Amino acid sequence: MHNQPDFRTNLCFEALWDTKQWFEPAFVQLDSEGCILSISEESKTQKPTEKIRGFVIPGHNNAHSHAFQYALAGLAEHLPNHSAADDFWSWREAMYQLANTILPEEMEDIAVMLYTEMLRHGYTAVAEFHYLHHNLDGSAYEEKAAMGQALLKAAGSTGIKLTLLPIFYQRGGFQDQMNPLQRRFISQTADDYLDLFYQTEKLVNNTANSKLGMGIHSLRAASPESICEIFESVPLGIPKHIHVAEQQKEVVEAQQFLGHRPITWLLQNLSLEGNYHLVHATHMDSVEVEQLAHSKAHVVVCPSTEGNLGDGFFSLRAFMQSGGRWSIGTDSHISLNPCEELRWLDYGQRLRHQKRNAFCFECSDEGGEIALKQAILHGRAAAGYSDQPLSVGEPFDAVVYDASQPLLSASPKSHRLSTIVYTSDISSIMATVVNGRWYVINQQHLRQEKLNDNFIRTLAKIRHKIRKTF
Repeated sequence: MHNQPDFRTNLCFEALWDTKQWFEPAFVQLDSEGCILSISEESKTQKPTEKIRGFVIPGHNNAHSHAFQYALAGLAEHLPNHSAADDFWSWREAMYQLANTILPEEMEDIAVMLYTEMLRHGYTAVAEFHYLHHNLDGSAYEEKAAMGQALLKAAGSTGIKLTLLPIFYQRGGFQDQMNPLQRRFISQTADDYLDLFYQTEKLVNNTANSKLGMGIHSLRAASPESICEIFESVPLGIPKHIHVAEQQKEVVEAQQFLGHRPITWLLQNLSLEGNYHLVHATHMDSVEVEQLAHSKAHVVVCPSTEGNLGDGFFSLRAFMQSGGRWSIGTDSHISLNPCEELRWLDYGQRLRHQKRNAFCFECSDEGGEIALKQAILHGRAAAGYSDQPLSVGEPFDAVVYDASQPLLSASPKSHRLSTIVYTSDISSIMATVVNGRWYVINQQHLRQEKLNDNFIRTLAKIRHKIRKTF
């Protein structure tokens, strides 16, 4: 493939779903910027139209990513040295070892490969929960946002849309202890963090296809006063993210040091609303589930990572019954298939409750449609995008599934989305399109070969640095 993405302005697909309805066939006309001029079931132009045998849905949105952790995938599937057991907390020590080796140029190479793979799996946008800020010794880089800039460069070279979330990380735990291996994450004060935030804002404002959000690592990683100050200091309307209630230990310690369970503390101390995105929220009691849903704050669920780390099961059924909103993220990137994340989420509930079709509440419900609508619309909110994908005036950001794939081809329209969710893998994807540009065609990114080589060399260097750990 050549190095410039195809740009096609007049297209006819087998069908297109915009989260509200199917257009079948679907004639799509784009302007020169890749924004949608029209979508209809009849052609609205006299210009030649390219016919494509594909089913189009909005591009998937990855609502939670730690790019550097992609370099750890597959390395931590063994018991740590001198340990009889493994859990989230021992995995975290391995992650710290990795974090303390990576230079900005290596961060860029890792993120380039990761974002390429996301595109190949149908993601068109990612929210990057970024806390690896500082130099190897913990001091600030001369350009404070140098690591964030590496992520922006990586997104720009692959074509994915990036919402960069510089994260405040003030301390090691509720008791203010700091593991020396956390030194690259730490901003001592709210002012230190805000300096970093506003430098990141300048970089984002000068980078195409990027947006700004913000976040706090967790309740254990910042003082209560700093959490409230920072969430209230940043511009209104931007996405605000925080890890919360991922582990039972965190719940116990929050009760001990804050006097409340984590979700309860957030509900009582912040004005939670639609621009808040709480990552994991695995361990909630029934009152928290209902109150969080009613607050209109979103939850970002990361099923493959939560499964890999042994976190537990999110209370999906109860949360949805209370009107809760959720999206999905790949977190540590054990899996990069959005449909696999949705399957993990559903199947975890099926195993927990010993009942099928956890997304469905009425006989007429279609599980795949409900899952995709939640993940796409609220994933867009997590990244700061509108709730109107594939509509006139919006960029044509889409994943095209192969309509000739036997299961999809044979599936009736009413079950087509469920066939995508429950049966598809990367081989089902014909193309991934961002701003009307075809960055991935037949599972191959336009720069695939070169990207692979760069990543392999970088990963070899990193793994040499940490060979004693793994």
